[in-house]
Amino acid sequence: MNLYQNKILEHFAQDSEYKHDTDFIEKSNTDVIPWFPQIDGEKIFDVVENDERLKNLTESILGPKWRSLYSMVMFSNKSSNGQAWHQDCNPSNSYVFNLNRLVYTMDIDESSGGEVVVIPGSHKKGMIPAISECEDLEGGITINPKKGSLLMLHGHVWHKVLPINNSIRVSTNYRCVPNGVPDNVTDICVYRNMLYKFSDEKVIEERS
Repeated sequence: MNLYQNKILEHFAQDSEYKHDTDFIEKSNTDVIPWFPQIDGEKIFDVVENDERLKNLTESILGPKWRSLYSMVMFSNKSSNGQAWHQDCNPSNSYVFNLNRLVYTMDIDESSGGEVVVIPGSHKKGMIPAISECEDLEGGITINPKKGSLLMLHGHVWHKVLPINNSIRVSTNYRCVPNGVPDNVTDICVYRNMLYKFSDEKVIEERS
């Protein structure tokens, strides 16, 4: 975890510019800067992905012939907004989803901010309600991951990240999919006010 954290801090000390356009940041209320270290050739990030315990756990959840997609480090500056309620992929087909395998290289608590809030069982409830349906979502539980924690999160689960307080926040997501699910399953993300397509960098549906 220390090796990962040092490499992450080293990277973002050199590049902490937002990668999304202003329209997306404002509409999604998302203050997260992504980095794809394995794509950049950072072999150290292969260590967790190749861990046999993680592979076996993933197969017990997804079944045989599941596939890794990529690792994505998510970085938030202190005093930033975190992430509003969303789903990582469209839930219109319950069999088409990704699995987030989130590894934490620092403690996430009330002091740091950036706790994860999830609504248990929401991956079976379809699309997250639009803002007009209710001001906030009830039934959420708050997760405070410790350094070294692994959080497995279904891509259809309704979840958010609380605002960041006194420090930066990082997590590393090893995304994967069951057999037969396309690699671009997370290209369209569902927010309470829109559906956003990352490959086209545009809102494909306004929700009200």
